[in-house]
Amino acid sequence: MDIGIFSLNTEYTMPADELAREAEARGLESLWLPEHTHIPAVREGMHESQLQRMDSTIRATPEDTSALPEGELPREFFHMADPFIGLAAAAAVTKTLKLGTAISIVTQHDPIVQAKQIASLDHISNGRFIFGIGAGWLKEEMLNHGTPPKRRWKVLTENIEAMKQIWTQEEASYHGEFVNFDRIISYPKPLTKPHPPILLGCMKSAVGLQRVVDLCDGWLPEAEILSDMAPATADLHERARADGRDPGSIPISFICVDAPDKDKLERCQAAGVVRTVVRVPTEGRDVILPFLDEYAVIAEKLA
Repeated sequence: MDIGIFSLNTEYTMPADELAREAEARGLESLWLPEHTHIPAVREGMHESQLQRMDSTIRATPEDTSALPEGELPREFFHMADPFIGLAAAAAVTKTLKLGTAISIVTQHDPIVQAKQIASLDHISNGRFIFGIGAGWLKEEMLNHGTPPKRRWKVLTENIEAMKQIWTQEEASYHGEFVNFDRIISYPKPLTKPHPPILLGCMKSAVGLQRVVDLCDGWLPEAEILSDMAPATADLHERARADGRDPGSIPISFICVDAPDKDKLERCQAAGVVRTVVRVPTEGRDVILPFLDEYAVIAEKLA
């Protein structure tokens, strides 16, 4: 099993290019960056007291350790940089490190623009890009992009189907409810054929696993489902076979939002996942470099 790292990619932690260099130097497999285009200042269910406390918290300096109001988002969510720019910078200073989104909220992108963006990144990285995707969960963020929250999975499906057409056809057309275009030509095509691997970030519901089979090249759940992996994997493989796909063509990767110890990583490996992606602290080099050293040793033992 490979070990990758996941950074919340803020302006007050190690930049993505520096982090990528250090990860590759230690033999770690991949770097993954998340995406939120923004966080709406007012969200459903928030109370005035929460809003006032949040306002002071998100304006705090990085050194401020004030706790967020109960139930509020971590302050890192308000500070995420663009993942594609970060990964392009990482690609420029590395040679073997794989580079992924964990996850890109494709429902908030124009698929024609994103198809070119991803194909370009795949070229810059010499075929090292992995496209982790999701439909999003923050209602107001979706609405600001014009995506109806209750239709987000339909939007995701159409965006991915349309991008596959753009990546693989000389002249691409797509006609759906949310995506509609006729006879376009877009280059470059991805270096990876037919396109970079697409991994769906979702939990273990029957609907989610079916979307993995229908649309994707892999599954990217959070490691909190580890205790239920056997039935979830069996369900995924049964759905793959029913669709005429080899279950081995749909590898499973884990995202670990905590700092797992060697025992937990060994259990991930025993569950059959091909990689576990570990979140690095949202800190500076003095904290992150020892963290990378620790997981490099574990990764070598698990290889």
